Parts: sequence; C-alpha cells; structure tokens
Amino acid sequence: MPDIDLLSPPTTDLTSVPDLSSALADATGEGGIDLLVVDAAHLAPLAEMGVELPADAEALLTGDELVDLTRPEGSRSIARVVGVATPADTDALRRLGARVGRAGAGLARVVVAASAPDLRPLVEGLVLGGYRSARRGPEGPVAGLEPAGATVVVTGDAALDLDHVTTVTAASLLARNLANTPSNLKDPQWMVERAREVAERRGLEMEVWEQDRLVAEGFGGLLAVGGGSTRPPRLVRLTHGTKGDAPHVVLVGKGITFDTGGINVKPAAGMVSMRTDMSGSAVVLSVIDAVAALELPVHLTVLLPLAENTFGEASYRPSDVIAPYGGRRTVEVTNTDAEGRIVLADALAYADDHLEPDVLVDVATLTGAARVALARSMAALFTPDDALAGELSEAGAAVGEPYWRLPLHEEYREYLRSDVADLDNAPGKVGAVTAALFLQEFVGERRWAHLDIAGPGRSDDDTGLLSVGATGYGARTLLSWLTGPRGS
Repeated sequence: MPDIDLLSPPTTDLTSVPDLSSALADATGEGGIDLLVVDAAHLAPLAEMGVELPADAEALLTGDELVDLTRPEGSRSIARVVGVATPADTDALRRLGARVGRAGAGLARVVVAASAPDLRPLVEGLVLGGYRSARRGPEGPVAGLEPAGATVVVTGDAALDLDHVTTVTAASLLARNLANTPSNLKDPQWMVERAREVAERRGLEMEVWEQDRLVAEGFGGLLAVGGGSTRPPRLVRLTHGTKGDAPHVVLVGKGITFDTGGINVKPAAGMVSMRTDMSGSAVVLSVIDAVAALELPVHLTVLLPLAENTFGEASYRPSDVIAPYGGRRTVEVTNTDAEGRIVLADALAYADDHLEPDVLVDVATLTGAARVALARSMAALFTPDDALAGELSEAGAAVGEPYWRLPLHEEYREYLRSDVADLDNAPGKVGAVTAALFLQEFVGERRWAHLDIAGPGRSDDDTGLLSVGATGYGARTLLSWLTGPRGS
C-alpha cells in the first residue's frame, strides 16, 4: 500500500433505500444479503415479508448487543439476520453503526434498518467501526481487514446525505492513518510530503518553512525542540478559500512525529505510543482535506509545526532560555518533555502576527494531566470565550466527541513565572491548566480555544468506534463546527 493510500482510507460502499422491502427486493438480484440488521421497530415489517423470526424476538432485543434471530434454512437471499433494541438516542445509534461496521467487515453485502429521525450517527458508526489500520509486513504496508463491500441503509422518513457524512467521518480515519504510521517512516519531512499530496489533490495553497528559513525568521521553539534530531523541523501552512463573508479560521495542530522526552527522557513504556504525538497535526490536515473535498464556503488555514523531540549533541537542555517566534516572550526550559507547547507557541504567534485569524484553535495531545483528569472518554477544552466554548462543545456533542471545559484560572498564571525568562515551560503544577495558560501568552487578543486531546486521542482498545492507536479525535468536531455558525 503506497503512502498516498494512507490519505484515502477504505470505507464501505454506502447506499440508501427508503424502506426495508426495497432493500430485500434489490438484494434478490444482487446475490443476496450476507448480514441483515434490524431494530425492534422493523421486526413486524420483516415478518410480513415472510422472514421467519422467533416468537419471542422482540423480548430478546433489550440492549445494544446484536442478537442472532435466524439463519434462514435454504434461503438464497439472506444469510443471517440479527436484531437490536431500537436505539434510544444518538449515542446508541452510533454504537449500533459501529457494531454493524465491525460485524460486516469482509462481507459482500450488509443491510441495516434502524428507526431514528436522523441517521447520521448510524453512518458515522458504520464508517468508524469498519476501520482497520494498515498492517506492515516485511515488504512495506499491507491492507488490514477490509470493511464490508456494500452496506445499504434503510432511511425510512429520515433525510440522509451519505456522501457528506462519509466524507466528514473519513477525516477521522485519515488522521488515524497518519498518526499510526511508525516513526521510522514518519518524520517532519514525511508529513510535509503528505500535506503536499493533500494540497495537490484539493487545490490548496501551500507554504513550507525548512531549516534555513526557520532560522532566518526566528522560529526558536521549533528549532530548539527539533535541534537534537538528524531529521530537522518543518512548518507547513495550507489554506482553503479567501477572506470574504466567512470568518478566517486558523487551526494549529501539534506535530511531534516522535517524542522521546528529549534530555528529560521518558520511561520506556511511555514512549511506545509516541508515534501518535503528532495527532493534532494529523487532525487539522484531515480537516482541511475534508473541507476542500466538500467545497465548504469557509476561509480556513491550518498550520503544522513539525519536529522530532529526541536527544543528541545539539539537543536543547533543561535551563536553556529560548525565544519562540516573534520574541514576545522568552521561555526557560525546565523540562524538555514539555515540548508540544513550545512548537505550538511558534505557530500561534505566527498566526497572530501574520494571518489575521478571526478564530484560532489549536489541537494537541498535550498533557498527561488532561488524561488523568478526564481519562479516555473526553477531551479538555480551554477558552476565555464563552460563545466559542459553547460552539465547540455543541459541535463535539453532535458527533460523539465530548469536551469538558476547564478554567484558565488566572491565579495559576503565577506558576509560569521564571527567574531568568518570561515563562517557565513546565512548572509542574495543575499541568493541563498551566499548559493552556502558557499557550494563551502567544495568541494576542484573538478569539482562541485549545483542545487537549491527550486522553481520547489514543485508544488501548479495539472495540466500538475505536481501534488501537490513534483515534482522530477532534476531526469530526471541527468539521461539525465549521459547517455550523461561527461568530466573528
């Protein structure tokens, strides 16, 4: 599987029909149905169509689990029928989609009928649950288990734009593919090449800062963090649309392609997942790819500050004082493993100085403290803007990516004080909050939000909506937000 395929993750071929009878009629001439999934509300219509069901079928369907109802003997049209309780809410509908996506992996034809006024969560679940990350063999990448060949969604009275929902949801898969790529293959330049492929296929404007330009223009954060690696840092800018009626949104994604912790080296166990420490950059790259594919009427710029944090003769050290872009603040390095906020500082300051954003949002697997506070099921949201907090929280809730707003508590800003510089990069107290306060020092007066996805950005489980490794958390939130109202 060549690298370009990482940008086109396979998803099941989704189609829709208005009712169950149409799905069964179509299947008769198409080789039959390998898996038919119905909720309790579709049991009676199914029985009326002559499909034999257990007498107590409805009583069997009491929860989220798929229950085998029949394997019709001698049937040429349906190989297996399973049922589930009628989904009670959007989360249950999304979970059902994920279960069907997993159960249908490798099958030729799947039909699913569930009752809901809005079937978008079902489709999200189908796409996310059917995802399998690429596996790598001795000769390079090989495809994992493929999703179902074709899945038919019975819509009933619900309106459903399958292409839109699939494109939005597949952005999470693209982000997963990038973040799951091993770091012996993935370095800052590799991410530049993936960004270039996105720019070329979507007609985006692109700009790249290589080492010499980063030095000349004073990107002190990227140069410090990436200084110990033989694989030098990069900064990438991609732009969709032009300034017009829509606000200019700038997204910044942390792009640490591997994180050893630097001289403050991590424990061995803490390094195993560090190929995914560039998930923020993968998320924002996947967002602009989907925005361009959908031709959304938004003016969007993404910035990817990319570096490998390792140790070598030129590594930055604890006690060094560095100056991120623009020189507005100097930073004492007290922990080289708090590197994400340093590269983000460069990109945020650049955006404030040169891009005139109406709204500025950064996404990062930033702090273990956020993961400790909120575990794996939700991300931390920081912003001084109540309206922006509401918009992003609502967007996340709509797609099943919840956020918990944490305070930018002014009294904690005192912890960032340094005796030798303006800021301490790692004061070691209330870690998620002080990290956000650190970033706020570089955004000027812009409307700004920080999404710390350190918890839900990675999964230890291969179940439900998730697969082991990167989750792409935040991509669907940002796309949901970008398609909704955004105050300027």
